Amino acid sequence: VQCIILHPHPPRLLAKRLRFHIVGAFAVSLGVAAFLKFAVAKPGKKAYADFYRNYDSMKDFEKMKKAGIFQSAK
Repeated sequence: VQCIILHPHPPRLLAKRLRFHIVGAFAVSLGVAAFLKFAVAKPGKKAYADFYRNYDSMKDFEKMKKAGIFQSAK
């Protein structure tokens, strides 16, 4: 029968590894947040602003009214 002997870990190994992984996770999360802000949120806001800059709601309403979409508006 073979017995496996576990060797003791160096002192403060857990704290050292945790510090490394926490700093890494923080850096990755900042990178993902910056990517989402500049690649998703800003273009989306710009697209909405461009659409509503020239949007005429009354013109759109009249077009839908002529198409017969509304039952109450004649």
